[in-house]
Amino acid sequence: MCSAKITDHNQRGWIIPIGGGEKKVRASKILSRFVELCGESAARIAIIPTASRLDDAGERYEAVFRELGAQQIDIVNLESRDDCEDSERLALLDQATGIFFTGGNQLRLATITGGTRASGVIRHGNARGVHVAGTSAGAAFVCEHMIAFGKGGPTPKGGMATLSPGLGLTNRVIIDQHFRERDRHGRLLTALAYNPFATGIGVDENTAAFIGPDDLIEVLGTGALTVIDVSDLEYSSMAAAKQGKPVSLIGVKLHILIEGDRYDLTTHIAQSGASQER
Repeated sequence: MCSAKITDHNQRGWIIPIGGGEKKVRASKILSRFVELCGESAARIAIIPTASRLDDAGERYEAVFRELGAQQIDIVNLESRDDCEDSERLALLDQATGIFFTGGNQLRLATITGGTRASGVIRHGNARGVHVAGTSAGAAFVCEHMIAFGKGGPTPKGGMATLSPGLGLTNRVIIDQHFRERDRHGRLLTALAYNPFATGIGVDENTAAFIGPDDLIEVLGTGALTVIDVSDLEYSSMAAAKQGKPVSLIGVKLHILIEGDRYDLTTHIAQSGASQER
């Protein structure tokens, strides 16, 4: 799956994976920045709570976005594949300036929305400038290759991560969330070892990667962003690795980025926010 084609007169919207655990209050820098990008008081935000089993997941974020100044907020419940073909729900997604996926289970998002008209509307919307954010499971879902599930631990191992197709807004990254809190370094490295094409982005809680239309990542939040660059990988033993056994990876580059730092997905160059202030 590739991201939707961007036409000559449009610019892709921001893609914003959030590591989970963001503060759902007016002081939240991450959600405030999302509302600002979407148009502030003129924003029209569609909340998709599909990943969650909680009845009030959408309503809780609706309250936060209203507190942050957004006037038009629609909760788009996609609980079945039939819902994803419903014209009224599709119209709400098509009219949005921003789309937000709540946390929960990313496989619910993939199995319910995958291949439907709803996923197509979101992808084409992002290609023409609609901003798409997701927290926790929603963060994992936004990219083409999604970590469906896996085990924690620092060392990559055979079978440690299971991948599934995601929404496909970008194929440049693989996202893992609650990263430091749940010790997910090993499973992100495992996912990259299968086919070292994308860059690994591990997002801590209350932290977000704001991926701009120019593929420049800006970090916002109280945690860190772990960037795993495998563009110069020299060797991976994944093809020979047995289930549960360690995997050898040679030539991996690691960056730990905090608020204000940036990373260019095209050039693979990281820059500290401190150096930009000089």
